[in-house]
Amino acid sequence: MPAMRGPSGPNTRIVILGGGPAGLGAAHRLYKRGHENWLLCERNGYVGGLSASFQDAAGFTWDVGGHVLFSHYEYFDAAVRSAIGDAYYEHLRESWIRILETWVPYPFQNNIRHLPAGALKECLDGLIATRGTGQAPRNFLEWMTGMFGSGIVRYFMRPYNEKVWSVPLDSMSMDWIAERVSTVDVGRIQQNIAEQRDEVSWGPNNTFRFPRQGGTGAIFTGIARPFLKRIQLNRRVKQLDLGRKVVLFDDRGYEPYDVLVNTTPLDALIQCCTDAPDSVRDAARLLVHNSGLVVGLGISGMRTDSKCWMYFPEQDTPFYRVTQFHNYSPFNVPGGDTGQYCSFMCETSYSSHRAVEKQRLVDETVDGLVNAGLIRDKDRSKIVSRYVIDIPHSYPVPTIDRDRALSLIQPYLESRDVYSRGRFGAWKYEVGNMDHSFMQGVETVDRILAGERERTVNGMVA
Repeated sequence: MPAMRGPSGPNTRIVILGGGPAGLGAAHRLYKRGHENWLLCERNGYVGGLSASFQDAAGFTWDVGGHVLFSHYEYFDAAVRSAIGDAYYEHLRESWIRILETWVPYPFQNNIRHLPAGALKECLDGLIATRGTGQAPRNFLEWMTGMFGSGIVRYFMRPYNEKVWSVPLDSMSMDWIAERVSTVDVGRIQQNIAEQRDEVSWGPNNTFRFPRQGGTGAIFTGIARPFLKRIQLNRRVKQLDLGRKVVLFDDRGYEPYDVLVNTTPLDALIQCCTDAPDSVRDAARLLVHNSGLVVGLGISGMRTDSKCWMYFPEQDTPFYRVTQFHNYSPFNVPGGDTGQYCSFMCETSYSSHRAVEKQRLVDETVDGLVNAGLIRDKDRSKIVSRYVIDIPHSYPVPTIDRDRALSLIQPYLESRDVYSRGRFGAWKYEVGNMDHSFMQGVETVDRILAGERERTVNGMVA
């Protein structure tokens, strides 16, 4: 990393690119610190980025994917309280895996007792066989096999992760795991089986909050409200001149800056740079991401199933995750708590390694819900809303080459007074949740203005 720059003065002009959680985190901190000379430019006509929400013509609310609100930070919690007050619901997570025509509570590896006898034996035998192998994994696929054994990898871990990431799993690092994947205690799992006990409380999101109205996007529209005058919408970056410190936009306008905080996709930013060296451009080509499609289906009729979200590793469904969005808030559907409608939010990944026929996906998604037993064949006629969100940048993939690429790109940008943060600005999936991204923006401002150390982007999360 380059040497930390000294604190900037009160006249330092700071331009923020992107109005998602990271960009709004930076804006919020600038506002709170009383810094006057700053501007946020967002390419869309709304704020929130990948955490925005939309209401369709039929009155159903949809998020850009399955977000839930939990936090590692008091600062973020305070910002959320200021944005939505007490207008939220609190939920105890109830998530499941649909596999072998049955439901297994999440995390799968801790609850394999629900599997049919043959699969259960295969998974347990594989777990026991992993003891004492002592072989250091070289990639995510090898890590899975060494950690969970061949049975769990065969039935769940491999097919599910191939669906989610849509890249070869042996191209992925395992350094991002941390709190993202529950590791195993074979003895405890054997005890769970013997005592017929479920273990479902693992993970930081075992309880979560959700806004009463407006979806997840309500959080970020609320956070942005005090400083809307400093946000310019519908401004897409066309070129970035690092030498002259000027951003040129598609509207032919431009913005000079002293310091630039970028929260847009890092690969796209480098493509826009007019004067980045070839070594940095080559490094940016090593950054890998997948894309996603969210199919929202609004259905007439009440559903009493209490599941929050469900995982689908098998090939009879195109999606990897389904959220029963009506269970998050009754106001996500028309009529509120009258119980007239329910809604399913279904997520499918795609990439150059895994193609999806977008024109057929809605019908295939409906077929998948029928195959999974979530709706009946006759319920097809009750679908009153079909809403599709295409997400070009969905997950920044933690590949084996990622850290090497970032170690070239980020120091170069910082040497030119550009700080790239957030889910795709920092390109670190492991600190890419809403709270992580927001705090990356906050901490970057504290570094720029006061020389303070950034913790989140460097993996130092409480």
